[in-house]
Amino acid sequence: MEKIILTAAITGAETTREKNPALPLTPAEQAADAAACVAAGAAIIHLHVRDKEGRPSQDPGDFKRAIEAIRAACRPEPIIQLSTGGAAGDSPESRLEPIIRLKPEMASLNVGSMSFGEDVFINHPRDVAEMARHFQQAGVVPEVEVYGPSHIDIAKTLVKKGLINRPVHYQFVLGVPGGVGGDIRNLVFMRDSIDPRDSWGVAGIGRFELPLAVHAMMMGGRIRVGFEDNVYWARGVLAKSNAQLVKRIADIAAVAGLKLASPQEARRMLGIAG
Repeated sequence: MEKIILTAAITGAETTREKNPALPLTPAEQAADAAACVAAGAAIIHLHVRDKEGRPSQDPGDFKRAIEAIRAACRPEPIIQLSTGGAAGDSPESRLEPIIRLKPEMASLNVGSMSFGEDVFINHPRDVAEMARHFQQAGVVPEVEVYGPSHIDIAKTLVKKGLINRPVHYQFVLGVPGGVGGDIRNLVFMRDSIDPRDSWGVAGIGRFELPLAVHAMMMGGRIRVGFEDNVYWARGVLAKSNAQLVKRIADIAAVAGLKLASPQEARRMLGIAG
């Protein structure tokens, strides 16, 4: 079994300090948090950023400040995976701008529209195709965000059109209201629905984070944890930090005799030049 690639989604666009006071918002806070997550075993930092008022932002300048702070704080340097999902209602142009301007190693690519909690997350096929083209032009490795089986079919069509290169790296996001639920059978079904040449990981939302992470670990998938997806350590008990959630997965992997990939190993596994 390959080493496990562990991602820390440290901030998100929807999580607030009212939900967990330890949420990192400023570049300095995100850098310190990312460094602790890397020390605990994370190879990828999935990055949303906020503006000076703490609101979700797709401004390339806000991303640049956070990226520079994280790079300066982390040894070894993690893969910094930018989000192009933004917050519900962000325009496709604003979501794409950090990719065009900053050309990160990796970024998330949302391919399907859906209900998202109380909002509607729009990903028009025309905009998705345009975004995929810019990923290729910038040399950015996409992580395809999958909230339901139909998104896998959309990604396969983009591969046939030459807009996504193989191997495809899928992220199954399970448990979002409006998306597919966090049952283990859904994880198994979606894993079995992708091409064997492609890779996959899972992000369980809320109470689904830990059981899905453990199952994905034993199934050979990547794992994502962090305050973007879940702010709790146990039922009714807030997590103290993102690193606490990362370390729990690292400890479980060690007990199971599995090893976590370093950032450089993760780059090789994902086809990132570095």
